[in-house]
Amino acid sequence: MRILSGIQPSGKLHIGNYFGMMRPALELAQRGEAFYFIADYHSLTSVADAAQLRANVVDVALDFLACGLDPAQTVFYRQSDVPQVTELAWILNSITPLPMLENCHSYKDKVAQGITASAGLFTYPVLMAADILIVQSQLVPVGKDQKQHIEVTRDLAGAFNHKFGEVFQIPEPSILGEVATVPGVDGQKMSKSYHNTIEIFGDEKATRKKVMGIVTDSQPVEAPKTDLDKNIPLQLLKLIVPAQAQAAEAKLAAGGYGYGAVKKELADALLDYFAPARAKRAELVLNTDYVRDVLRQGAARANAVANETMAKVREAVGLR
Repeated sequence: MRILSGIQPSGKLHIGNYFGMMRPALELAQRGEAFYFIADYHSLTSVADAAQLRANVVDVALDFLACGLDPAQTVFYRQSDVPQVTELAWILNSITPLPMLENCHSYKDKVAQGITASAGLFTYPVLMAADILIVQSQLVPVGKDQKQHIEVTRDLAGAFNHKFGEVFQIPEPSILGEVATVPGVDGQKMSKSYHNTIEIFGDEKATRKKVMGIVTDSQPVEAPKTDLDKNIPLQLLKLIVPAQAQAAEAKLAAGGYGYGAVKKELADALLDYFAPARAKRAELVLNTDYVRDVLRQGAARANAVANETMAKVREAVGLR
């Protein structure tokens, strides 16, 4: 089974990225042939600083390797190192009905977040389809908010196959479930766009400050706490140490235990959870040549598959 997933290098990765995408993707890689990429083409819709984009790519690579990605097992590459994906995106654009893109909710959501309403942002689902189809992925792990884009990919692959002959594998989505939506410090979905994130590898002081600033209700310490299913520190603690979260929930419900204490538990748990990855990342920072070599080798493996796909596509549409 071939698996495909990607993440944009649009800023520092946060625990929403980790629990929502990275950890499930790393676990899923044990079940098949995984192709995971750093989506720098996609990030051009929101990152306009060349030096910053290059630095972000290295940071994302460091983060994934520190968190356990095995480059011997997983094809790990930078999207722009496989330029066939943009050629395929143009070909797919040529058969994409405009209403299909107009019906995609992510464009409106991102524009509402302040991202410039560009043609690249509008055709994002087509480039995503090219990412998936170029490596003939069979399974694509996504959050619920990306499910519509997989439906677009399936429709485009089917339309191409019907029009030009059987070329593409029709991918299946693997919905990551409730963990895919990790709350930020303000209660909205954790997102760099909302400036409400807790970085995976932020320093200890910054992490504790972010955690202690999480929005909670105003119930006094001595009162038995209600509506705990909406309590953000508790929700985050459940992702890291479920048993400890269960005990904290019981103490909150009984009264005499405040949100500040839960936040302290959460900060300690986050720092402990990522301590091994933090140490691994510190080692990798001293050897960025290795990191870049991992991406080069991954790109070579991805290009081998992409070249096979594009040879079939070009032949099918008449470009050869």
